[in-house]
Amino acid sequence: MARLPRLTLPGYPHHILQRGNNRQPIFSSATDYQFMLELLYDNARKFDVAIHAYVLMDNHFHLLVTPRIPEGLSQMMQSVGRRYVRHFNDAQSRTGTLWEGRYKSTLIQPGPYLLACMAYFDLNPVRSGLVAHARDYPWSSYGHYIGQRTDKLITPHELMWTLGNTPFAREAAYAELVQSGISPVQQAALTDSVSHGWALGESDFVADLQKKTDRRLVKRTPGRPLAVPRLQVK
Repeated sequence: MARLPRLTLPGYPHHILQRGNNRQPIFSSATDYQFMLELLYDNARKFDVAIHAYVLMDNHFHLLVTPRIPEGLSQMMQSVGRRYVRHFNDAQSRTGTLWEGRYKSTLIQPGPYLLACMAYFDLNPVRSGLVAHARDYPWSSYGHYIGQRTDKLITPHELMWTLGNTPFAREAAYAELVQSGISPVQQAALTDSVSHGWALGESDFVADLQKKTDRRLVKRTPGRPLAVPRLQVK
């Protein structure tokens, strides 16, 4: 079956996943992690992409972004990917590919899915057994959202303002949201959507999106159309 083109529409949040080739490590030191964050900061500004959340793991990374122009996301990812490979290969005295093919991307509906996606990122190091609590992991945006530090890379999505009327209230609410966790259904939906490139949203949202692109947005199934379940953040 022919590979679908990536789904990218300006003004909508996108969940991005990039893995190392054969699941090999893509970071070997704190310098590598910091270099990636600097690349993301510089190129997000250059190509007009808002980065709302991220987590950098040893062999992959996730981003939650909103591109503001049609080619901004792909240009940002291409520039970051090329420059980081040169850095990593030079540092490790290696040659050849680093990435497991092209980055994966899906578009998500903000209301029912954006906060769940952020919690999914922040809990990744906890699920992997790297830390006991999300606040203990230095290479994610969690610390920014709970007031632990200020991260220049982050542009909060407008939905964050619904968590409280003051910075302290929003920080406490977000910490509680992540502490409550996400359900297995939420986790599976977020993983499956980014892995296969299907839009993640309620049926009306997906139907409206389909009017804006010729690219198929959901998996074809025999019989009745696919119903996308609503995700609820605990």
